[in-house]
Amino acid sequence: MKSNRPTVADILALKGKRQLSMLRVVTLEEAEAAEKAGIEMISVPPALLGPAFREAAPSVFAVPGLEYGDFVTTEEYLLAAFKAMRAGGDAVYCAASLRIIRGLRDEGIPVCSHVGLIPSKATWTGGFKAVGKTADSAMAIWNAVRALEGAGAFAAEIEVVPAEVASLISAQTSLFMISMGAGAGCDAQYLFADDVLGQNRGHVPRHAKTYRNFNAEFDRLQHERIAAFREFRQDVESGVYPAEPHNVGVAGEELARFRDRING
Repeated sequence: MKSNRPTVADILALKGKRQLSMLRVVTLEEAEAAEKAGIEMISVPPALLGPAFREAAPSVFAVPGLEYGDFVTTEEYLLAAFKAMRAGGDAVYCAASLRIIRGLRDEGIPVCSHVGLIPSKATWTGGFKAVGKTADSAMAIWNAVRALEGAGAFAAEIEVVPAEVASLISAQTSLFMISMGAGAGCDAQYLFADDVLGQNRGHVPRHAKTYRNFNAEFDRLQHERIAAFREFRQDVESGVYPAEPHNVGVAGEELARFRDRING
C-alpha cells in the first residue's frame, strides 16, 4: 500500500495478495484512531466527511454510505455521491438497483455494493440470517456478483455467507470482496467499531469480535456523572456552593456607592 491515500486502482491491485482491514466508524475520534492504527478502509456516514475528517484521517480509504431509501432516483444518488466525493470520500456504498449503480459508474464514481445478507433487503432472503447455504442460494449470490461486475461496481460487501462459498466467489470475480461474517477467503475483513470496542448494547453478531469493553467504562463514567451532579445539588442546597473563590469581587467603596444609589 502506498504511504499516501490509496486510490481504487491501488485497492484493486491488492486483490488476492493480502487481506485489508475495514471498520465502520461514526465519529472523528474513531476515524483518527483507525488512521493511527493502520486500518486501510473505513465506512462512514456522509455527514462525517469534510475538512475535519481528512485532518483526522488523511490517508485511510473512506467509503461513505448512500443509505438505501434515503434516495430514490439516479439523479438523487448522483447528487449525494458527488457531494460525498467532494467532501473527502474515495468511493460510495450503494445497495440500490443495477441501473443506479451503472449511472454512478458512468459518471466515474467508484461504487461498493452488497451481496448475501443485505439488511435493507433482508425480507427477500428470509430475514436476518445466513444466505448461501444451498447451491441455489449460493448461485443467486454469484449471479448478483456477476451483475454488479456488469454494472461497473468495483467492490462488494459479502455478508453472512458460508466461508467456502464466499471464498469461491471471491476467487472467480474481479470485484474486491469485503467479508462481513463471510470468512477469510475474501479481500478484506469488515467489522463495526461499536462491536470491536464493546459499545454495542444491542444484538452482537456471531461474526463480531470484541477487543475492548467500552460499555463498562461508559457505565463507570455515568455513575461518576450522576454522583457529581448529586454532589453539586447538595452543595447548592447546603450553601457550600458557591464559595468565596467562585465569586467576583468588588471594591468596598464602589459597592457602597451602588448601595446608596439603589436605596435612593
